[in-house]
Amino acid sequence: MNKQKKKNTNKSDFFDVILFWIPELLFLPFRILFMAVRGIVRLIGGFFNVV
Repeated sequence: MNKQKKKNTNKSDFFDVILFWIPELLFLPFRILFMAVRGIVRLIGGFFNVV
C-alpha cells in the first residue's frame, strides 16, 4: 500500500512540474526582452542625468 501511494505521488509531482514549467518557458523570452528594454531605458536616463 505504501509503494502504490508513493508511485501516485511521483506521477502527480511530475505533472505538476510540467504544468509549472510550460508557462515559464513560454514567457521567458518576453521576460528577458522586458528586462533588457528596462535596463537600456535606465542606462539612457542615467546618462541624461549626468549630462
